[in-house]
Parts: sequence; structure tokens; C-alpha cells
Amino acid sequence: MPKDTHVINSESSTMPKTQNDIILSAQNITKIFPGTVALDDVSFDVRKGKVNVLIGENGAGKSTLMKILAGVQPPTSGKILLDGKEIHPRSPLEATRLGIGMIFQELNLCPNLSVVDNIFLAREITRRDGLIARRAQKKRATELLTKLEQKIDPDKLLGDLRIGEQQIVEIAKALAQEVRILIMDEPTSALSASEVEVLFRVIRELKSRGVAIIYISHKLEELLQIGDYITILRDGFKVADEVASNTDVPWMIEKMVGRNPAALFTREERQLGNILLKVENLTMPRLGGGFALDHISFDLHEGEILGFYGLMGAGRSDLVNCLAGAQLQTAGEIWLNDELITTKDVSGRIDAGFMLIPEDRQRYGLVQTLSVKDNMLLASLKNYFNGFFLAHKQENVATEQQVKDLSIRVANPNQPITALSGGNQQKVVVGKGLLTQPKVLLLDEPTRGIDVGAKSEIFEIMNNLASKGYGVVFISSELKEVLAMSDRILVMSKGKITGEFSHQEATEEKLVAASAIGHGPSIGGNHRG
Repeated sequence: MPKDTHVINSESSTMPKTQNDIILSAQNITKIFPGTVALDDVSFDVRKGKVNVLIGENGAGKSTLMKILAGVQPPTSGKILLDGKEIHPRSPLEATRLGIGMIFQELNLCPNLSVVDNIFLAREITRRDGLIARRAQKKRATELLTKLEQKIDPDKLLGDLRIGEQQIVEIAKALAQEVRILIMDEPTSALSASEVEVLFRVIRELKSRGVAIIYISHKLEELLQIGDYITILRDGFKVADEVASNTDVPWMIEKMVGRNPAALFTREERQLGNILLKVENLTMPRLGGGFALDHISFDLHEGEILGFYGLMGAGRSDLVNCLAGAQLQTAGEIWLNDELITTKDVSGRIDAGFMLIPEDRQRYGLVQTLSVKDNMLLASLKNYFNGFFLAHKQENVATEQQVKDLSIRVANPNQPITALSGGNQQKVVVGKGLLTQPKVLLLDEPTRGIDVGAKSEIFEIMNNLASKGYGVVFISSELKEVLAMSDRILVMSKGKITGEFSHQEATEEKLVAASAIGHGPSIGGNHRG
């Protein structure tokens, strides 16, 4: 697309012209990676005491621009002004000293350290004798977690926390820096609705103290709740700048993807086939007693997209982990194509036809030191041997086809996985799953941290697989996604199935009501469990 078609028409923008409230200004920023222009002459103003929203599809350049502002990487050209003076942050620590902090999209934490050690990593509070003031650090960490309304033990190992709690720790770490400008890159991607409300209260408090917030999110509805100004990037260009009160979700989507938002989410009607998967009385014990999965039973038909909805901790992720062989302490029966599945490990379940797209792609879906190609082949590598040697030509054909089919934005499949945006990394995880040729695809929050355009592509993949007779188990915390894409929806609460609804029956009210049920009688249509 010609460059001039991307440039915003400043005459039509209603952005305020005053410079008095601009604390940070990125001017004419260009960033070039080998084979890729990530940012092309982008300018972005940050206003103090405001939430400055930055949105765009995956690969649009949002995270690259933020990493430049936070000192993670330098621009190829352009300049950054802080309070009108040019700055050159060469590291996140240097940016923090200038008053710029960042909550990264992919958690920047150490799972082998405690919560408190993560919060103060490289910024430890020290005593007069130079030793770490552990009591003071723990007290401050407790204060920050209390502000975020979380009962997380500061001494607990970070790796033992669920991903939503780790996200809270990342936020607490940023708040501990006392910065003037706080960059939040997808801060709510793993948070529950109640946790998002708490974060928004914290953001409003920061605004009242004059802190400038740069906020990136793919959850467009929440941007209208919290945002003051909206800037949109597409393909490395700035395409729109507007006051948030003058916008709506359809306007944002159209600017982001360049097409009508009504065409993005379409569910295809299909004739369902025979029962493909049958789960009978699946149980998984919970530490401390009781069940994380309490006698779960359900069927999945050929060509069906079966949605699972529930609150945090309802057992949805435990369920797909059990089906994928990632949880060994289980009981019950699993039948696939009328054959009892006896293997319990991950490799055996992949061979049987199960493939899991995990919620946490960084910890469980990718190897950060490998290339895009090598990550994509990890689960199906044994299919590409020619005698004792790997058939590199077949590998290249398979990965290049997945890159094309999934619209993965990468100059070369041999590039490191870390060179890709979060959304494109998620597509690589999906591609890795598809190369195993699964019969049942288990999607655990597949759209976490993905823009509306990429979500549309993921949903198209789901539709295509279902139309070919595959079974798709789809977990999402987003009510609208579950309602839009599922042929049938099962609701879970406290390890049990508490509701079942066809696509025609399901409403937001019914799903929310069923998700609030404890261990009482089930509601909805016919189901077992």
C-alpha cells in the first residue's frame, strides 16, 4: 500500500493543538529490522495525567515503538523528546531513571525467584551497610499487592502462580518504580473481570497524580472505558489520532484492519457428524482435598466447535490439560473414535490425535532460543525424517505453507521466534499444533493478546477445521467470542459442568448465571456430569 494512503489527515483530526500537556514526544520514528520495516516515520505524543491508547493489529509496530521508548532497542532514525529535551534511553534501567516504566506484553519475570524478589529485581532496596533490606521490600510488596486487591504471598515462588497472578506481579513491579510515564502493553490479557476493575481504579489514581499512561490492548471495549486519546497504527504507519470520546469500536476496527468489522466474525453452519470424543467421569484431585475436575462427562461431535466458559479457577484449563496428557493424576475414561485412550502422557495423546494450544504460549508453547521454523516443527518432528536424517526440504515446505495459511508476518521462517509480535507468535503455536494433524484441537484462550484481525483468522481456522470433520474444544473468557463461534457451549464452575446450551439457546445472561453456580443442580439443556 502506498505510504501516502496511511498518513493521517491532520485537518480532520480533533486532537488538541496545545503542547503544554505533552510530556513525551516520539518524532518521525523509523525502525528497520532485517527484511522488515517495523515503523515508518511514526510520531506519537504522550499527554501527562491521561491514558494515551495505542492500538493496531499484531505486527503493526505498537510493541516496537514502546520498546524504543522504554530503552529496550534504539530507533533506526527519529528522536524522542522528554519535557522538550531529546533523550536517548539505552536500556530499560536508564529509561526508568528518566521516569519511563513498562509492563511488557510477555511477562518479564523470573519464575525461579519469589514474588518480592521479582518486584524489586535490579532495583533492590538496600540498607546503609549495602545489604538488601528484605523486610522493607516485603512490606512495600505487600502494600502494592494490597492496592491491587490480591492476597498473594510475597514469599511465594513466582513459577507457582497462575498466569493471571503473574500478570498482577508484573503490574506491581511497574508500580514500585514510581515513574512519570507508565507503558502498559496488554496489561489485562490474563486478568479476570474483577481484576481489570481493580487495575482501572489504580490507573485513575495514577492519572490524578499526573502520571501519563500509554495503554495497549486488543480489548477494544475496555479502551473506551479507560482511554483519553487514541492513536492507531497499521503496517508500521500511523493512520489515526483521535480523542477517545469521539470514537467507537467499529471506527477503531475499521482503522486497524482497513475493512468492515461486520465481516470479521462469522460462524459457519455445519452438519455435525458422529460422536468423535467421549469423556466419562473425568476427575482430577486438588491439592488439599476435593477435585479440580469433579466427574466431568461430555461428548464432542465431528465438525463441532464446543465452547467452554467459566470464571477463573472453574477448571477449564485443567480439563484441556488432562485431555492433552499434561496432568497425570486423573481418573475416568476418554474415548476417541470409539477407541479407549490408554496413553496418559503428552506424546501419546499427540499420537492419538489430541493437540493443545496452551493459554501461556511463552512457558508452554514456544522455545525462545529457537527459530520460527524450529518452533513450528517441535511437536511433529518425527514426521520429517528421511532415514536417520531430517528431510529439510519437507520441513521447509511444511513451515512455509503454515506461514502462508496463517498469515504469519515473518520475513523468513529461520528468524528467531522473539523477532515476532505476540500475536504472530501465537499463530506459530497454532501452526505447530496443526502440523501434528490432530483429530481434536484443544484451544485454551487462543485469542489472548491477539488483535481483532488475527482473531478473525484464528476463528477462520476453527471453522475450516470443523468443516473438515475435526473436533474443536474452545476455551475463552470472552463471552462474545464463545457465543459467536460455538456450536454448543458448556459452562463450568468449581470443577463441574453447570450448564449446557446450543448456539441458539445461549445468551450472556444464561452463561453468567451458570458460571456462578457452585455445586448445586445443573441448568440448561441435557448434559452429563
